[in-house]
Amino acid sequence: MEQKQESTFEKVNNAIKNSISVKLLSIGFLIAILLIPQSMIKSLITERQSNQFVAVNEVSDSWAAPLELTGPILTIPFEVTLKDKEKTYRTKRYAHFLPEELIIDGDLKPETRKRGIYEVIVYSTSLSVTGKFSKIDLSQFTDQPDHILWQEATLSIGIPDMRGIQSDVKFHLKDTSYRMEPGIPDFIQLDLDQNDLKYGTESIRETRNQTGVNTRVKLDLKSKETAFAVDLDIRGTKTLMFNPVGKTTKVKIQSSWPHPSFAGQFLPDTHEISDSGFTATWSVFDLNRNYPQQWLGKSHSISNADFGVNLYQPVDNYQQNTRSAKYAVLILFLTFLSFFFIEVLNKKKIHPVQYILVGLTLTIFYTLLLSLSELIGFSGAYWVASSLIIAMLTAYSLSILKSKKLAGFMLLFFSLIYSFIFVILRMEDFSLLVGSFGLLIVLGFCMFLSRKVDWYNIKSSKERLENNQIHA
Repeated sequence: MEQKQESTFEKVNNAIKNSISVKLLSIGFLIAILLIPQSMIKSLITERQSNQFVAVNEVSDSWAAPLELTGPILTIPFEVTLKDKEKTYRTKRYAHFLPEELIIDGDLKPETRKRGIYEVIVYSTSLSVTGKFSKIDLSQFTDQPDHILWQEATLSIGIPDMRGIQSDVKFHLKDTSYRMEPGIPDFIQLDLDQNDLKYGTESIRETRNQTGVNTRVKLDLKSKETAFAVDLDIRGTKTLMFNPVGKTTKVKIQSSWPHPSFAGQFLPDTHEISDSGFTATWSVFDLNRNYPQQWLGKSHSISNADFGVNLYQPVDNYQQNTRSAKYAVLILFLTFLSFFFIEVLNKKKIHPVQYILVGLTLTIFYTLLLSLSELIGFSGAYWVASSLIIAMLTAYSLSILKSKKLAGFMLLFFSLIYSFIFVILRMEDFSLLVGSFGLLIVLGFCMFLSRKVDWYNIKSSKERLENNQIHA
């Protein structure tokens, strides 16, 4: 029984060693097996990316959430008389008015904060908000002017995270200055009806604009228009957004950050981006949004009309690592194919265990790349990791192939393949095109190498010698 097992093992071993079909099947099986650790690496990248999002959230909790500015909004209450079966009573209604013109001029100053090994982009900004209200007319809401409570007129500005305010907020209405108080009264509707604010490409948490500042104001009822101005020193995390509450809203933002990503419902009318920063301007009109200039109570909410800028980090290590891991199958396939052609064309014998060791070395590249990229950035990590892997595989090729020429060929092959993958990763817009032509060239080279191979009569040198002796 023991002898039979040895005989079967020898048959399988000889089949793998001498049969091209069995060799190809075994290589395909090994590639499939090695895809298991590749999927585990992708899960590891996702986990590390989640840790980065947690770090961003922690920094924003200590600094301030993304900023979305809404306002100013003028709210004027008036009394109405209601009757029921038993009595007559008065209750308040609230009319909301938006500015005729809103102009915002801001200087955004970015900073980089660290939480462990993770970098988070935060900012401080100085916003100059000016504009004017047209003459307030409540005739569409009430026909009893004496019931209008002008003394309770309230101005409010929506700010998602009050921790971001860095100085007193003084609201100048015509010739009078008012210090704004924290909070927004319940009768003022500032529900943005939005799902979240974005930290880059991923959403961390839902952020509702239900907080802000307000003040009672005294209106000049004879004036046709009332000018206002307020300066805001405020900070936030990564994203700065605005709601176009003016009949005409004009926003200009300048910053030293060289990588802006314009977000929201409206793109800038003009923008200039350079290595020293960016400048962008927006113009939005009341016809571009889904709420009017004035409304009663909670019949409308300010929603789906925000715009602004996100301080984008162009080198996202985890996104680049994910893209790199997608080419794992390609590298495995090309590497095994190269060793296979060496076996066929140079009559070398490579054991499946040696294929496995080569495949595991290629797999370790991605964990090495991920860990190094968190410390020195993706580009530097890629070249360090690829250099180490290329050196290991070249040395191993020399030991198993017993040929400096073939080891040099493998050195050139691995250098080309890793350089080619890096170029594809950097060329985001044309990566598919370049990758397709690259694969076409590789396939053509394989066809060139195999053009004179007699696949039905591939024998080792020992077998050919034995056959020649028999025929002799």
